[in-house]
Amino acid sequence: MTSENAPPGGSGRACDIAKAATAELDAQGRVVSWTRAAEWLLGYRAEEVLGRPATQLLALPGDVARAAAVARWCRAGDGWGGSVAVRHRDGRDVQLAVQVTAVLDGAVGAERWSVLALEEWRLPGGGVNQLMLEPFLAHAPVGMAVLDTDLRYVWVNDVLERLIPLDRRLGRTVDEVLPRLEAEAFDTRMRRVLRTGAPVMDYEFRSPTYADPNQERAYSASFFGLTAPQGGRIGIWYMVIDVTERWRAQERLALLNDASARIGSTLDVTRTAQELADVAVPALADFVAVDLLDSVLRGEEPVPGPVDSTPTMRRSGQQSVNEGCPEAGLAVGEDVQRSPSSPIAHCLLAGESLVEPVLDFATSTWVTEDPVRAAVLRRFGFRSVMVAPVQARGITLGAASFFRTRRLGPFTPDDVQLAEELVARAAVCVDNARRFTRERTAARMMQQNLLPHELSGGAALEVASWYFPADAPSGVGGDWFDVIPLSGARVALVVGDVVGHGINAAATMGRLRTAVRTLANLDLPPDELLARLDDLVIGLVKTHGEPVAGSENAGVAATFMGATCLYAVYDPVSRRCSMARAGHLPPAIVGPDGAVDLPDLPAGPPLGLGSLPFEAVELELAEGSLLALYTNGLIETCDRDIGVGLARLTHALAVSGPVLTDIGGSVVEALLTGPPSDDAALLLARTRALDAQQVASWELSTDPAVVGCARVLAGRQLTEWGMDDLLFTTELVVSELVTNAIRHGTGPITLRLIRQDALICEVFDAGSTAPHLRHARTTDEGGRGLFIVAQLTRRWGTRYTPTGKIIWTEQEVPAMA
Repeated sequence: MTSENAPPGGSGRACDIAKAATAELDAQGRVVSWTRAAEWLLGYRAEEVLGRPATQLLALPGDVARAAAVARWCRAGDGWGGSVAVRHRDGRDVQLAVQVTAVLDGAVGAERWSVLALEEWRLPGGGVNQLMLEPFLAHAPVGMAVLDTDLRYVWVNDVLERLIPLDRRLGRTVDEVLPRLEAEAFDTRMRRVLRTGAPVMDYEFRSPTYADPNQERAYSASFFGLTAPQGGRIGIWYMVIDVTERWRAQERLALLNDASARIGSTLDVTRTAQELADVAVPALADFVAVDLLDSVLRGEEPVPGPVDSTPTMRRSGQQSVNEGCPEAGLAVGEDVQRSPSSPIAHCLLAGESLVEPVLDFATSTWVTEDPVRAAVLRRFGFRSVMVAPVQARGITLGAASFFRTRRLGPFTPDDVQLAEELVARAAVCVDNARRFTRERTAARMMQQNLLPHELSGGAALEVASWYFPADAPSGVGGDWFDVIPLSGARVALVVGDVVGHGINAAATMGRLRTAVRTLANLDLPPDELLARLDDLVIGLVKTHGEPVAGSENAGVAATFMGATCLYAVYDPVSRRCSMARAGHLPPAIVGPDGAVDLPDLPAGPPLGLGSLPFEAVELELAEGSLLALYTNGLIETCDRDIGVGLARLTHALAVSGPVLTDIGGSVVEALLTGPPSDDAALLLARTRALDAQQVASWELSTDPAVVGCARVLAGRQLTEWGMDDLLFTTELVVSELVTNAIRHGTGPITLRLIRQDALICEVFDAGSTAPHLRHARTTDEGGRGLFIVAQLTRRWGTRYTPTGKIIWTEQEVPAMA
């Protein structure tokens, strides 16, 4: 027999015929001839074996199917040689070297086969006894199988037999035994081995177990060719190793790596909780719900340690293998109702995971504590439940619940450890997001307190504002704007810019804004106000010391010295606007006809340098003019210079409509095409003018007798305005102010009344003496005038002009006036 004709399991080694026992088999494999040597070898007399199938003499399970494969091989070729284990009559196993050849006897007229057998230990050169190998191979910890060149199973060991029963394998092809996809993969690889002779190593695949089709296990298969000693392929053998634990370990590692990449992508508490649920489903559970303490969502600091009461919790994230999470019963953001006896409450109190690998619907608190949840558990077939506390840095933030159906089976200790690792990683991200929420809330609260809540230009201006911090996460920045009511119905407009972003810039901005408001109450002209503000910044920088690179005070000093400001005062009576700037961009002025002008306003140095003076420019504005005050973050970006930004600004202002909100929206849309790289602020103000019916003015002499005339003029004007309720107090105020001007000032004297939301009384004189309140003694004949004025008015004060000073008062206008 040539090696090319050797089937699987054949050794290709010829028997020693001189010492061999012989027998003959017919076409059906029955013994038709039995020699004395055969009787001596196996102990059976001729009458005990003649007419019986030769397969009854085989000793090892599976050799019957192997014999059928050998028979097919013999009919297709010229015989077979190999090793066969048979049963001796006394019960022991005998390993025989067998040679099967066809009987060529024309007289017989039927298919017959001659079998020569010799006990294998008698063979020249010895060899490994199959009876010795069989137990080791059959009980080896890895699955092994032998197939012929038609890919039919000839032999399998016990491991594979446990996966698929022996009677369903032997004699069958791979396609008939294995699932379709697995069979196709095996067939492809085994034919490659038959074709090339090169083994295929470590092919990994997953297959459901036959005991539970819902459970998968992972295997690694390696395929090798069987070659006869004379050469030529005679079959295939492969071994299969269960690598489920390795596969699960790799999956756990991959899941943890995925969690590291996906959980904590933002500093949003709810988003982070949802990311935890998304990562865990479907890899670890069929449904996951993440419930966090309400205080955590608000950014508050929870009490350290376990939660010892039933806290207010909210559903912060959930995910399911079922679309829409029908088993949740809650939407994200809704309150989670839990009784003190619930598993989640116990988990929060104990601070450790609670697991029910197999849910008992009769006794489990998951079922008995809440009938509604029990119905959900039954409806969706949940069979295994786990809840783990969300803890980070010694504080409990909430709890994560994991549910499984039969798809994944019960939670194992490894699953619990994996879930706790996922929750622990997510907890750190949730706590980081909570801390950020707290800091952002505090920063935004500070920003809200530093910027004006409502802007009002009174009767002088219609105003609107927009603010866009560059530090979007914290929402704070260093730009600011303000509208400050002044005496005489005037209004101050302020816009400023502090270098940098974030908390330091916002704190510096708040100090500067407060300083500007304080200085504005002194009724200083714009250039003098900026000079005073510049001195203040220089003093603050000196207070923090010289900036040292890398130190904390370096940033503080830099923010102060990098500040710019524009200050403008508009008078609705004269329609004149005086403005000055400290290194800031000039305003844009849009006339009633729509023409846009950028006035030539001296730039002045930034605040804190103290090197150059500030200059003010006074402009007369037509009623209905629009002033646009802004910061450089609005018009200048890293990819756009200031000239392009100014051109876009003027174009947007020129084509805008009459409503300020529409105008500002157009400007923002044209200039801010994305998140600003620098803080950006925009303040729009449309001018109004007070008509002649709202202002009354009289020139008075310095004769003391004119005081009575002044009272009469004021009373007559109040009667004309329908403000008789203020007649007495106004006459008294006018009398005191005019008398004070005549006594302590110099002429000429002017009395002016302005009617708007308050009644304003002003007395002009050419003196520079500052009036002040005095506490007159009971014996003094004077000194009580300004004290009386202060008691009768809402507020009063003094402002200086190039030609003198003005003493002014404001009175509340009665609601019915």
